Amino acid sequence: MYKTLIATLSELHSKQAPATGVGLFRVFYGLVTLQEIFFLLYFNHLIFDPIPYIDVEFPTIPFFLCLWAVIACFVVVGYRYSFAMLSNYIFWIVFVNFTTMQRDFDGGFDIFMIGAGFFLLFMPADRAFSLDNLRYKLSTPFTPYQSYTKPTVSILAYLLPVAICLGFLYFDSSIHKMFAQHWRNGLGSWLPSTQPYYVSALDMSWLLNLELVEKTIGYTILVFQFSFIFLFFRSQFRVIYLFVGLSLHLGITLSLNIYPFGLGMTVFYILLVPFSWWRAIGERLTAKQAALTVFYDQQCPLCNRTVLTINHFDIFSCIDFKSAQQHARHYPALANISDATLLTDLYALDSDNKVYSGLDTYIQIVLKMRYLSLIGLLLRLPVIYQIAAKKYRAIADNRQRITCSSDCLISEKLADNTLYHCVFEQFATRKPKAFARKLTNSLIFILILQLNSSIHYGLFYRLDLAIEKSPFSVPVSQASNALIMVSQLFLGVTPHALYLHDHFMGYDHILAITYTDKDGVEQWLPFVNEQGRILAPNWGRVHSMWANIAVTPTIDNQRVRKFIMKVTAFWGKSIGLDINHTVFHIKMKKIDAPSEWVYDQLHKNFDSKWTTIGTVTWSNDMISFDLPENINTL
Repeated sequence: MYKTLIATLSELHSKQAPATGVGLFRVFYGLVTLQEIFFLLYFNHLIFDPIPYIDVEFPTIPFFLCLWAVIACFVVVGYRYSFAMLSNYIFWIVFVNFTTMQRDFDGGFDIFMIGAGFFLLFMPADRAFSLDNLRYKLSTPFTPYQSYTKPTVSILAYLLPVAICLGFLYFDSSIHKMFAQHWRNGLGSWLPSTQPYYVSALDMSWLLNLELVEKTIGYTILVFQFSFIFLFFRSQFRVIYLFVGLSLHLGITLSLNIYPFGLGMTVFYILLVPFSWWRAIGERLTAKQAALTVFYDQQCPLCNRTVLTINHFDIFSCIDFKSAQQHARHYPALANISDATLLTDLYALDSDNKVYSGLDTYIQIVLKMRYLSLIGLLLRLPVIYQIAAKKYRAIADNRQRITCSSDCLISEKLADNTLYHCVFEQFATRKPKAFARKLTNSLIFILILQLNSSIHYGLFYRLDLAIEKSPFSVPVSQASNALIMVSQLFLGVTPHALYLHDHFMGYDHILAITYTDKDGVEQWLPFVNEQGRILAPNWGRVHSMWANIAVTPTIDNQRVRKFIMKVTAFWGKSIGLDINHTVFHIKMKKIDAPSEWVYDQLHKNFDSKWTTIGTVTWSNDMISFDLPENINTL
C-alpha cells in the first residue's frame, strides 16, 4: 500500500496541467480574505472592544487589519507571492487564535481559510494572473519582444488541496451528520433554512415547501460528502462533483446568512474545473487575429519593458508587437513616416490600416484589450486627454535614445524562491525517490491528524459519551484533544459538526432588541427585524455570535447579557443614539425546529408573535439589566 501510494504520487507529479486554475484560486482566495478584513474593520468595536466604543482594549487592531488588507491585496495581484502568502497565513492564525474572533465571533470558515492558506504556501499560484510572473519576465534576458509559452504546473497542485481541504472535511462532516435525526430524514439543508436567524433576505420558501425536492437535496448532500474523497479525481465523476458542489455552496451563499463560509468553499471548486476546460476557455477567449499591431524600438530597453508589460496584461492576445527596425517598412500605411520618427513613439496600426502614435497608441491598446476599455474611454475625455498627453510627451521626449546591443537589454534574472519551485521542482528533479517518499509521509501524517479528529469526535464521542470517562480512555482523549488543537491551529484540521441535532434540539425561542426613540416610538435596532431575521451586515461571524453563542437551546444568562451589552453599545452609537438616555427592550418569540418536514415552516416562524421580556438601560456608560433570571423557562 505504501509503495503504491509513492508510485501514484510520482506518476501524478509528472503530469502537467495549465496554471490557470491555481492562479484564479489565489485571486479569489485573496478576495474572500479581503472582504472579511473589511468586515472586521466595520465591526472592529463590536468584535474586539470589551465594551464597544466605551472600553477600547485594542486600539491598534485597525492598524494591523489595514496591514493585513495590504497583504491580501498582494495575494490577489500575486505580488511577492511567498512573502504575501506566509504573512497572510500568520495573520489568519494570530487573529483567529489570539483575539475574541475564535471564542465569541467564530466565522464558521476561519479554520478552513487557515488550511487553504497553508496549502497555498506550497502551490504555484504565482504562475498565472500575477505581478510576480511579470517580474520574472522583466528579469529574463531578452533582445526583441518574444512570446511566452503558457505556464504549466504539476497536477498535484490541483488534487492535493482539494483532497485534503474538501475531501477530508466532507467525509468528517458526513460522519457527524449520520448522528443527526433531521439529516437522516433528508432534511439537513431544509431545517437551517426554516430558522429566522439563519436565512438571508432571499425568500426560499417556494423550494422549502417541496418536501420531495428538499429530501432529495438532503440525501444527495450525504452521498456527495461521503463519496467525494474517493471519486472526485476520476475524470468521469469530476464534472458531477463540480456542479453538485457549486450548487451546494452557492445555495448556502445565497439562501443563508453565512455567506463567507459559502464563498470560501466555492473558491475551491475552481481547482475542480477539468483541465481541458481551461484550455478550451483559453482558445475561445483568445483573439484569432490581433486587433492592433504595435511597432516599437527594438534597441530601447524602456520600450522592450513596456512591450513585455503590455503583453503580460493582454490576456486575450489582442495586441501584436513588431520591431519598428525590422517590420515597419513592410506596411504601406507607414511608408510616409521617417525612421527617426518611427523610433520616437510607439506607433500602431489597426485592422482598418489606421495609424496611431504616442498617447493614441496607448488608448487603442487598452481599448482593444477589452477588459480595460473603460480606461481607454476615460483617457479620451477632454482635460484628461490633455493632461495625459502632456505627461506622455514629457516621458517620451526625455527618454534616452541609444543604440543598444543585446547585452544592454539583459537584466539580472529574478530567482524563483517559492516553496513549490524549491520542493516540487528542484528537489523533485534532483531526488525523485526521496521527494515521493517525503511527500507520501507528509500526506500520511495529515491523514492521521484527520482520522484522530474524525474517529474521536465523529465516532467514539457520539457513540458513547461514557468512553470519555473510563480510566484508560482519559489520557488517550487528552492526547487526542491536544493533537486536534495543534492540527486546527496550523492546518485547519478540526471536527466539522455543524448545525446538527445538538444545535437545533430545543431551539424554540429567539431574542431581538428594540429601543424607544426621542418621540416615544418603539423602533427595531438594525440587528434582528420583526420577522426574526438577522439583518445585513450582521451576517457571518456576527450572526454566529448571536445565533450560536448568545441565543442557544439553553441560553446562558451571563453570555446573553454580555452580547446584549455589546450589541446595544455598538448599534446604539452607530445609529447616533445617546445610549445613556435610551431604553432598550428585549423581545422574545417562540419558534420551532422540527426534525420532520412541516409545510411553510419558515413563515410560521416568521409570523410568531413577539413578547417583551425585559429592558436594558445605560447610565454613565454602565449597563443594567431588568431581565428574568432564567430565560429558558419563559
